Amino acid sequence: MEFANIIASRLGLGLRQVEKTIELLEQGCTIPFIARYRKEATGSLNEVQIAAIRDLLIKQKELEKRRESIIASIGEQGKMTPELEMQLQQAATLTDLEDLYLPYRPKRRTRAAIAIERGLEPLALELMKQDHIDVTAAAERYIDKAKGIENKEEALSGARDIIAEKVSEDIQARGKIRNIFKRSAQLSSKVVKGKEAEAGKFESWFDWKEHAMRAPSHRILAMFRGESMGLLRVHVLPDDDTTCIEALQRQFVRGSSEAAQQVFIAVRDGYKRLLSPSIETEFYNQLKDKADREAIRVFAENLRQLLLASPLGQKRTLAIDPGFRTGCKVVCLDAQGQLEHNETIYPFTSVREERAAVDKLEALVEAFDIEAIAIGNGTAGRETEEVVKRCRFKRPVIAVMVSENGASVYSASDVARREFPDYDVTVRGAVSIGRRLMDPLSELVKIDPKSIGVGQYQHDVNQNLLQESLEDVVVSCVNSVGVELNTASRELLSHVSGIGPSLADNIVNYRNKNGAFRNRQELLQVERLGAKAFEQCAGFLRIRESDHPLDRSAVHPERYAIVEQMAQSVGASVEELMQDKSLREKIDIRRFVSDDCGLPTLQDIMQELEKPGLDPRTKFEIFEFDKNVSRIEDLKPGMELPGIVTNITAFGAFVDVGVHQDGLIHISQMAYRRVNDPNEVVHLHQHVRVKVLEIDLNRHRISLTMKL
Repeated sequence: MEFANIIASRLGLGLRQVEKTIELLEQGCTIPFIARYRKEATGSLNEVQIAAIRDLLIKQKELEKRRESIIASIGEQGKMTPELEMQLQQAATLTDLEDLYLPYRPKRRTRAAIAIERGLEPLALELMKQDHIDVTAAAERYIDKAKGIENKEEALSGARDIIAEKVSEDIQARGKIRNIFKRSAQLSSKVVKGKEAEAGKFESWFDWKEHAMRAPSHRILAMFRGESMGLLRVHVLPDDDTTCIEALQRQFVRGSSEAAQQVFIAVRDGYKRLLSPSIETEFYNQLKDKADREAIRVFAENLRQLLLASPLGQKRTLAIDPGFRTGCKVVCLDAQGQLEHNETIYPFTSVREERAAVDKLEALVEAFDIEAIAIGNGTAGRETEEVVKRCRFKRPVIAVMVSENGASVYSASDVARREFPDYDVTVRGAVSIGRRLMDPLSELVKIDPKSIGVGQYQHDVNQNLLQESLEDVVVSCVNSVGVELNTASRELLSHVSGIGPSLADNIVNYRNKNGAFRNRQELLQVERLGAKAFEQCAGFLRIRESDHPLDRSAVHPERYAIVEQMAQSVGASVEELMQDKSLREKIDIRRFVSDDCGLPTLQDIMQELEKPGLDPRTKFEIFEFDKNVSRIEDLKPGMELPGIVTNITAFGAFVDVGVHQDGLIHISQMAYRRVNDPNEVVHLHQHVRVKVLEIDLNRHRISLTMKL
């Protein structure tokens, strides 16, 4: 294939693996489908490797498209030569291509262009030879008042402008300066004069300098944000211009003649005015891209952990969206998350209302057979938790604090309005809190990932790259867990491999009209869901009450015949094979290897027969904050507290200890730190034990450590 060799080399993968993966991608196969059901073709590549192949394939296609555009442009100018075309064809990167194209790129009227229009290019070429000529006499020949050249100084100035532009566009010169920047460029920032008070939160960067290539992503993004707000001046430059100018001098200046002196002046001007700003912009963009990708990587990993958080499961749930003055919105949900009742209680307005709220909660728990209570962790959350703890329920009920991040976004969304057209945003928000406890994945897919609050600088990074990365994570999580076809929402179905929003609507409409799906094959009766879409989605959809036992597993329908052969080989039905471990132990899977079904797929099938449709998420654990701490003022240095990890960044992790202000564990304060990556130490929603190091009440900052 056209790009397979390049991609295989860059990723360190086998050529055959890459070729087959590209072939499957271009056939319309999704990453989860390829990773799960085409292991023989790809050599068991995982989702990360397949995504890397896809991304490099897109980049290579974009590079090829740009190459064709540049070749066409130079050809139209009549300036193409066989040597130049060969260089363009061999250019391996976009930077190389653009460097070659730079002298031919249509540009605005530069100083050099104006000088050329005035007829000064022959003088510039004569000076560049650096012969022992009479420079004054040579320049005087070009004095032409009609062209705006009044004297020899203007002639020489114009000629130097032409030389300076040639220096800045020379591919070898650009390569040299680029290498110097790579070795020694410093990322520096200074506060804009007069903006000191306004730029208070950027105080750390008022006078900062460090090696640009070693700067961490969070620091780069912080400085760049300060610059975008007009509060900082940021530069990416070597400390001293001397090294760069000397490198150019060695390339372009020969000897010490009068002409050579003119060339040196032009070289220095070309560097300072043209080449240095150009390479600085290039490195600035490289730093931004590097920082964006690292921030997006951290965001994506946090999102994955959040989406795969432990589900409580199908429990009858009472959910509370807390509030002081406006009261607490209470909803009761059935085991499937359907709204059964809602009302508002006001436990914080008076002692009488508090007693009435306790009575009401006790009554609702009894009336709706409530098994769990979900309490939003925002304003009044801890106080509401205390009210719930004062209740005396007649049945075992667990109470859990639930993150509200993004709940308000969901409650005002089209999705929420479509689901609850007759209820206001407070009811919808409470429902979302309750459903998050029952099944975080099913509820969070309804919200734009950027609104969930588990990233940093999400509004500063490349939005297209962020959206693509987060969408990859959502799709990966949904398909790794699997989706119950007969209860899944439109939003959840739309992230299943091969489905998308339009087919998800069609599936729900079919379900509403015809009732529950009886088996996976019935999917083919859904409007516009053809054989390709069925191939991609079927294995990720579960039907618990199907008339075919494998429909509740991740075994793909294309492999049902193999399972039936396995069952026949031990004289059993498929159902019996799934239920009886001793029957499965009798099977030698090597007997069932074929050209398109090898051991990796057969091993997956056996795992599914053992635990059909196993949820990969961990078991739910109940968490409780320290009952003696509810405000930041309650904290004291040295206190040891339970906490929940709420966000992970490149420099540490934020932990909720129950005081409405998350504390920071700096990466240096993480226990058993093996690598410089907090995700290697903690994960989102992990229950941790921390010690308070410092409290800054004025800035509402809490410093924590895991080193107890």
